[in-house]
Amino acid sequence: MRSDSNPFSFTKHNHVLVKFAVSLLLIGLAFRLLVSDSIRFSSVGETPAIEQTTKTESPEANAVPLEDEEPGSLDFALNDSQTPFSNDSTANRTQISETGECDLFTGDWIPDPSGPFYTDRSCLAIEGHQNCMKNGRPDSGYLYWRWNPLGCDLPRFNPKKFLDLMRNKSWAFIGDSISRNHVQSLLCILSQVEHADEVYHDEEYRSKIWHFPAHNFTLSVIWTPFLIKANIFEDINGVSSSEIQLYLDVLDNKWTDQYRNFDYAVIAGGKWFLKTAIYHENDTVKGCHHCTGKNLTELGFDYAYRKALRLIFDFIARSDHRAFIFFRTTTPDHFENGEWSSGGTCNRTVPFKEGEIDMRDVDTTMRNIELEEFEKAAGLESEKGVILKLLDTTQLSLLRPDGHPGLYRQFQPFAKDKTAQVQNDCLHWCLPGPIDSWNDLVMEILVNNRQHR
Repeated sequence: MRSDSNPFSFTKHNHVLVKFAVSLLLIGLAFRLLVSDSIRFSSVGETPAIEQTTKTESPEANAVPLEDEEPGSLDFALNDSQTPFSNDSTANRTQISETGECDLFTGDWIPDPSGPFYTDRSCLAIEGHQNCMKNGRPDSGYLYWRWNPLGCDLPRFNPKKFLDLMRNKSWAFIGDSISRNHVQSLLCILSQVEHADEVYHDEEYRSKIWHFPAHNFTLSVIWTPFLIKANIFEDINGVSSSEIQLYLDVLDNKWTDQYRNFDYAVIAGGKWFLKTAIYHENDTVKGCHHCTGKNLTELGFDYAYRKALRLIFDFIARSDHRAFIFFRTTTPDHFENGEWSSGGTCNRTVPFKEGEIDMRDVDTTMRNIELEEFEKAAGLESEKGVILKLLDTTQLSLLRPDGHPGLYRQFQPFAKDKTAQVQNDCLHWCLPGPIDSWNDLVMEILVNNRQHR
């Protein structure tokens, strides 16, 4: 038989089939290994990029008190990979890297060897309580920091350019004593180009007007701590003889009557709403805040503050006068181991780093109300031509516990008695000091129209 004539033909045929099957198996295995390696390689290759976008350099490397270093020993240059970010801005980082936009109000404080624009000798507009240099504050490290926003450079304030822009214009700061603190900072910076003439002040020197004759520029500060109508029974030292009577449906005409005179304004409120007050609406007592024993409904400061902001933004929207308005958010204080009236102190000499301090609940509540009401009002900008910009100084101010007068709100407080009991000021700001950076932000928004969100 044919099969007997070739006894190996069947075996050989089977051997070919086996070899073919094994070859297919090996090819499949090799392909799988190749794909697997390529996926693994791709993952390993992308990991550094992911780490680069999420890893942040601690600002601690930059937050070095200048007095601890020899002159010229610090390198303040930051490249792109060294730009410090705040811990709560992960979402922003991705957006900024894709769009190239910056966030002026999120960032950190970095050393600045150039120091301030002015001193207590070159500016005569500094109010006594904020003149920390003259009053004898012994450290000076607080003067050598600048605000470093997330994802962008913040140029220093240009006083000459600002005055040229403000030729034949008027500007007002409307609010409480922090607004007065702010306007003094601006005056001191502008005085490096032109000195202003004080042309008006009220009896208590709380509201003032200055004129820059070479530029015909008028600068005002209007003291109205609630921005709405209020009967206040406090002396100049804050000692109260009766509860504040606050009218939640009536704006303070100290600023509304002058509103049409201003081309620009910075409006701010906040801290006074934490005080004990009786609330009036529609000519009746609606309730109160902190009025123990009065048999009135406790409505809370947040109720009154929201009402006030809505009234303010509604007035701006309805007015046919189109001023350029900045709304500045609340300023946290830095009292430790007590409050203003209970022995609180502020002895720190360097800024906080992001994550080292949290805002108090009342400040968080206040700022949330501000942002919510501002967002509602901001829509009016396109609808009615209102120019309304947010000046969100809360977070950057929170990081500067070292910038307050503290014990040195008085002239040489321990000159006569080394153990004297002295009032600490952990709310207002030394001049020069961190508040000067607020004007850098104003200038940047004004010139480049850059803003938060």
